[in-house]
Amino acid sequence: MKTSVETLSPTRVKLTVEIPFAEMSESVEAAYRTIAEQVTIPGFRKGKVPSSIIDQRVGRGAVLQEAINEVIPDAYENAVKETKVKIASQPEIEVTKIEDGELLEFTAEVDIRPEFDLPDFATIEVEVDDIKVGDEGIDEELSSLRRRFATLVPVEREAVDGDLLLVDLSGTNAAGDDVEDLSAAAMSVELGDESILPGFDEALRGAKAGQTRTFEFVPSAGEYADQPITVSVMVSTVRERELPEPNDEFAMLASEFDTLEELRADIGERMERVKRMEQAMEARGKVHDAMLELLDIPVPEGIIDAEVSEHFTDGHGDDAHREEFISQTRDRIKSQFILDRIAEDEVVSVGESELSAWVIQQAPRYQMAPDALLSALVQGNQLPVAIADIRRGKALALVTSRATVTDASGAIVDLEALDAQLRAAEAAGEVEVVDE
Repeated sequence: MKTSVETLSPTRVKLTVEIPFAEMSESVEAAYRTIAEQVTIPGFRKGKVPSSIIDQRVGRGAVLQEAINEVIPDAYENAVKETKVKIASQPEIEVTKIEDGELLEFTAEVDIRPEFDLPDFATIEVEVDDIKVGDEGIDEELSSLRRRFATLVPVEREAVDGDLLLVDLSGTNAAGDDVEDLSAAAMSVELGDESILPGFDEALRGAKAGQTRTFEFVPSAGEYADQPITVSVMVSTVRERELPEPNDEFAMLASEFDTLEELRADIGERMERVKRMEQAMEARGKVHDAMLELLDIPVPEGIIDAEVSEHFTDGHGDDAHREEFISQTRDRIKSQFILDRIAEDEVVSVGESELSAWVIQQAPRYQMAPDALLSALVQGNQLPVAIADIRRGKALALVTSRATVTDASGAIVDLEALDAQLRAAEAAGEVEVVDE
């Protein structure tokens, strides 16, 4: 097999591949066997039709086409390995020459990762926020914890934001017909959380137990889109949260600690770990953006056009949204090119434990068990995509470790030590670490 490369642009090449027929003999024989199993010719059993009869009845061209379809995928893969081009898209393949008994020639135009030199990432300097955990933040977390252990007490006063209402709900359209989706009995809602219906909170503020309030809203989607709906809400009970006193007794009830002081200290430590995680993610994000600014490399327009076409296939979005999506897509592909190059130069590998950790981390996003997600990746041939994602995360971690990261107070942030602390906290189930 002979392969030549023609550079069409910094991000696209054309491979020309010549295959002598001697190297196709097995594929040609396999093609005859396949066709012999498919055709019905009087006087011959299926699978036992001689090659000469197939040539006469079906045609030598059909045999060659079958053989070519089998040969080209492997030949293309070998050509990519031989030329060492870094492909970035599916190829456009064209058979350009068939000389029966002599050779087969085909071309493959494909987008590639451009060639570029990596800069000195030690020149990157970024600043991140200080880690601040004060009494105010601890008080807020403690209040949230107290709300979880609150007692619900019925009240006779008017309802205010934060109260829990027990309501019966019904809705009718302009014709007076009941709206089934707006029918509910003994539904508990928190006034002021803005999660029920537009206009609900405004209508129910000031209501007392036993009262009925009505309001109108217009759905923007669904069966009744752009039609006015009248909603009737009967309040059966108004309840307020009675919070437990923040004392040692509460600390023992809500935690493993014996005193409120110990509980507050633990809250502060956990908040600091979260802040450190946020600081690390901020650092990686800023280093990533600085890395992109250091390198001006072209991105295959064909890949961008394909992603834009797929994203806007339903016609949604305006020009501003389109331009934003194009910019984000360009930066994402550019980032992948750079991080892949770094991973290659630094010989970054992905171990089985890292893949397992990634699967466990990603599984909740897909509402799947880790084993099920791994099985789906294998069956969908998406495991290489997952491994590439992990490699890129490790490559970015390398870049970040070489950059200079300081907090707003001017102190150097030791990201390697921070990363170790975060991984230990993750292993203990205290925090969830999200990679880039």
